[in-house]
Amino acid sequence: MAELAALEDPRAREVNARHGDDHGVNLGKLRTVAKRLKTQQELALELWKTGDTAARLLALLVCRPKAFDQAELDAMLRQAGTPKVQDWLVSYVVKKSPHVEALRQLWFADPDPAVASAGWALTTERVAKKPEGLDLPGLLDIIEAEMQSAPDRLQWAMNHCLAQIGIEHAEHRARALDIGERLEVLKDYPTPPNCTSPFAPIWITEMVKRQQQ
Repeated sequence: MAELAALEDPRAREVNARHGDDHGVNLGKLRTVAKRLKTQQELALELWKTGDTAARLLALLVCRPKAFDQAELDAMLRQAGTPKVQDWLVSYVVKKSPHVEALRQLWFADPDPAVASAGWALTTERVAKKPEGLDLPGLLDIIEAEMQSAPDRLQWAMNHCLAQIGIEHAEHRARALDIGERLEVLKDYPTPPNCTSPFAPIWITEMVKRQQQ
């Protein structure tokens, strides 16, 4: 904890705060610490218990993903608190867990939009890598009905799923583009030069063009 405190950088804290995160540690430096520590499950559990955001991010880098049972991962997501901790928990731990599909189904329609956004993130992963058994038209129905009024994080996750369906599944592309055009979610999102807009019709069109090239 002392080492993490020594890595505190006011500028990093300022940037992170804009994204809803409450820590001031440069993530590159955090990864360097994790590389030195290697995998240490017991330490990861102690770091997580502190409730400190930087400590929890470090915990997610040094833990053993398959060591957690389903109930532990569910509790951790509900305790995550900040967007970065939630994103890393889903990306680095839950996706490597044998409980990933059960948790996807558990979280998908959760009344807490932060928890539901994790369910949508796992669904988007399946849309891209393992779509067998998913009801893609049904997902588009939900997106069409709910995305426009969804809270920010959930809206973002639904939008990513919409784009992924349009990119990966040509038979649903026209409908995905149409939903994106009509709902106009993230249409005016400020996008830096050389980055692809998160507005689904632009995102889909750009990625399909790259695939064809």
